[in-house]
Amino acid sequence: MSDSHSHEGIESSPRIAILRNPVQEYAWGSTTAIQDLLGQPQSEEKPMAELWMGAHPKAPSEVRVHGEWKSLAEIIENRPEPVLGKDAAGKFSNKLPFLFKILAAASPLSIQVHPNLQQAREGFARENGLGVPLTAPDRNYKDENHKPEIICALTRFRALKGFRAIGNILGLMDKVSPPPLSNELAALRKRPDPHGLKRFFTSLLTIDKGEQDRIVGEAVTFAGRYATDDVAFRWMIELNGAYPGDIGVFSPLYLNVVELNPGEALYLPAGELHAYLGGVAVELMANSDNVLRCGLTPKHIDLSELAKIANFRTETVDKIKPVKRGACESAYPTPAEEFLLSVISVNQGMSFSSPRDRSVEILICTEGEADIKDLGTGELLSLTRGKSILVPATVNQYRIEGGATFYKASVPTQVLAGVRSVIRTSSVERPSCSD
Repeated sequence: MSDSHSHEGIESSPRIAILRNPVQEYAWGSTTAIQDLLGQPQSEEKPMAELWMGAHPKAPSEVRVHGEWKSLAEIIENRPEPVLGKDAAGKFSNKLPFLFKILAAASPLSIQVHPNLQQAREGFARENGLGVPLTAPDRNYKDENHKPEIICALTRFRALKGFRAIGNILGLMDKVSPPPLSNELAALRKRPDPHGLKRFFTSLLTIDKGEQDRIVGEAVTFAGRYATDDVAFRWMIELNGAYPGDIGVFSPLYLNVVELNPGEALYLPAGELHAYLGGVAVELMANSDNVLRCGLTPKHIDLSELAKIANFRTETVDKIKPVKRGACESAYPTPAEEFLLSVISVNQGMSFSSPRDRSVEILICTEGEADIKDLGTGELLSLTRGKSILVPATVNQYRIEGGATFYKASVPTQVLAGVRSVIRTSSVERPSCSD
């Protein structure tokens, strides 16, 4: 089956279709990673930061229909149940519930946090009521959805995630903090709990900008003495190189520094402070672009709003390891209802067959090449590295054969089972591999 044939009928009878995806060209992006994945020339002037696969109104993917590329959001709006599946369409108000990305960070992203669902709805309505344009740089809420997310490393990937134990924060800060921070540290020492941590954090971020420059410069000089002892101090120096004098340079001392090897993942719930420092990864989230920032950025910062939605609990970092769902597929379980990330690997001796109990899926090939066959119609698509596809719910079952690795975004089966009020445990059909 040719690509064009697969696209022509997606509105009348949705079937497997190649996606054309928008790229976000943010300053922190890579000039090589996404370009290499897509087989495009490198460009020093246009770093590619994120490849978006989905139907977010800001930048929806496109599918070819009757010789023209059409918005996936429009296609879903016209025929939600055939594309999403009846249960997913009902639960998620006829919207694709997830946004799938390839993220390529050549330099650190901002320190940020995402709202929960209630906060997003209230904030979106409030800013609409105030007449703040959706494209305004000082707008906090771009939509009314929350944004839990999972990040899975394709290369070595570094991040900051959640607050360190307060004793650990004090120990690190004591080594490099100049005298002007003595009051803040004394207050945290006196009240080593979430309330005290919130007060410490907000007091750091509200220091006068000129004073911030002096404090950060002095602290980075001190950090050089300990750079061989702890990676947190090395990151202070690196962050200051990217964002000189930014008070967020202290963030590796109060947030957990994490390094992911390829295949390891992190789950970021609402309210958890985090920052991505560098590397290439697959990212899957609820269909939202709501971000509140508080450092390492030239963009808008609304500290009072961020302090309302951030949690100030301390925690250790748990990496998510994939769980086998058959010989060819491994999944990354999270509490999110909107999405499930999994990885499918096939080789010349082993093919993947999807379960029949499924809804909408998006897959991207990150290595190799393979054929995907609709087992109902017999239609076939050849996929190579960088190609992504939509598999609508009307495709009853499909098989992947060849030698390739795919990352797949789907809706968790148990969520759909809950919509139907059907208890499914061992009776849930698993994907299979066959020789």
